[in-house]
Amino acid sequence: MPAIECVGLCNGRGFHSIRDADFMMNAPSDSSTASMDTPPRGDISGFKRFLKDDLIAGGLVFLIALPLCLGISLASGFPAIAGVFTAIVGSILTTFLSNSELTIKGPAAGMIVIVLGAVNSFGYTAGVDPVADMQAYKMALAVGVVAGLVQIAFGLLRAGILGDFFPTAAVHGMLAAIGVIIMVKQLPIVVGQSASGEPLEILQELPHLLMNANPEIALIGGVSLLILFGLAFLKSRTSDGFINKIPGPLVVLLVAIPMGMAMNLSSDHTYTLMGKEFTVGESDLVTVPFNLFGAITFPDFGVFLNSETLPAALGWVLMFALIGSLESLLSAKAVDMLDPHKRKTNLDRDLWAVGVGNMAASLIGGLPMISEIVRSKANIDNQAKTRFANMWHGVFLLGFVALLPGLIHNIPRAALAAMLVFTGFRLASPSEFRSVYRVGREQLIIFATTLVAVLATDLLIGIAIGIATKFAIHMINGVPLRSLFVPTLQFDETSETEVNVHAGDSAVFSNWIGFRRQVVEKSLKQGKNCTVDFSDVHLIDHSVMEKLHELEGEFAREGIELNVVGMDHHQPFSRHPMAARKRSFVSH
Repeated sequence: MPAIECVGLCNGRGFHSIRDADFMMNAPSDSSTASMDTPPRGDISGFKRFLKDDLIAGGLVFLIALPLCLGISLASGFPAIAGVFTAIVGSILTTFLSNSELTIKGPAAGMIVIVLGAVNSFGYTAGVDPVADMQAYKMALAVGVVAGLVQIAFGLLRAGILGDFFPTAAVHGMLAAIGVIIMVKQLPIVVGQSASGEPLEILQELPHLLMNANPEIALIGGVSLLILFGLAFLKSRTSDGFINKIPGPLVVLLVAIPMGMAMNLSSDHTYTLMGKEFTVGESDLVTVPFNLFGAITFPDFGVFLNSETLPAALGWVLMFALIGSLESLLSAKAVDMLDPHKRKTNLDRDLWAVGVGNMAASLIGGLPMISEIVRSKANIDNQAKTRFANMWHGVFLLGFVALLPGLIHNIPRAALAAMLVFTGFRLASPSEFRSVYRVGREQLIIFATTLVAVLATDLLIGIAIGIATKFAIHMINGVPLRSLFVPTLQFDETSETEVNVHAGDSAVFSNWIGFRRQVVEKSLKQGKNCTVDFSDVHLIDHSVMEKLHELEGEFAREGIELNVVGMDHHQPFSRHPMAARKRSFVSH
């Protein structure tokens, strides 16, 4: 079999996009990077040498990050400034702790559901009782601190490899469900309404809420959605570099802020339209403190001392740590695939750095952070060279909120909600379903099952059901129970320059960690070429096909080869190059 074809994560489309529908830049070939001036890793000389490039990239990422940080905070039940705190801490602190050169650290839409669930469980009332809301906020901050400690432990215990355990379809099903939840919860805000309850309950109320929209607020929200979806459409239809670099969130702010001023949203008042009276005012604008230091809020660790709140608190620690770590690991790996200089992140170190960042951010009132994909992609597009671009984006955020808080106060909440609706749509867009189906019908079953399970239960139970579905499909396809978790590998190390590996039974997502560890120890770490023979493997699933391609890239970066052979008599489940394949019983 020839070297595995570069599809999927290399172009970042559809099923392999992780979270970002704009994640569509082809990774440069090895030949294109050979002549490039490679920035140093972990060397302060890169700060001076690439100051201009990183400063410009950081500044442009800041323009995207500011409205997203504010919107994600409000959607999570936190004060708007909390997301900015997180981005500032994440950018400045993790720059010196992680070796990930191009990822941007900060709050992410994928964590909204978890954080909002936490504050709700601690008595959040969405503004009805400000005292109760502040208490719920402080309790959630305590959860964030402890979850950060857990993430530090994950990193120190070298748990970064666990990102390879979760099957791709189940992860994307979980993210698509998060997208649906975000859309359902933010659409009422886009039209000037409010709604509470479970996503399916809000979905039932949505027609009534839309019919009773506040016209002025709905106009701002509608125009914002039109800008975001219109720009995305133009970018998908053109190769024009200028259009592709226009940040949608910035355009929304440039339009929505003057609209809010024209409607005098800074003053509470009523207006009448078609015989109906509507109220607008400061509650429709973002509220931020004019004294940044006065906004610092400390956690309430009493949540872990109270027998009534302790079980919920521990459950949310698990959710924060597991889901946050998984999202961060997947994002960091995806960004590595796009790095023009082929630099590889130490995932254990990055996870440890994110944990430290989460502890620090939560101690002053910030949201959980991850390695975030949308801003990281913008960072790459804007020619960032080193990790200091991440630092500069945080410096710009700090300067802006410290010097111009009044300008932030003029941002209509409907505009921020529109940005989140757009983000949610990208997570659960129809193209995501089509891309999954092209990989194989069994992938669509896993994807859809996980999506529905998350909506009907919660994130952890939902993704567990998705993984169980994949196990069931494997067993139906004849995978022996004994090989679900333990790979069958035989090594021939008689050659001084090459290792031959004969695989048996199955190669599936749940035994990949052991499979990879043995191949890397026997070959990659020894500087030897490797040939893996899959002739006697009954089933190779989609996750392993993708992981093999990633591993091939790791070998290539070290100047050695990974050759995969023995798939001539395996029947792929679809025409997709990364589709799962099952051995056909043919006579020789």
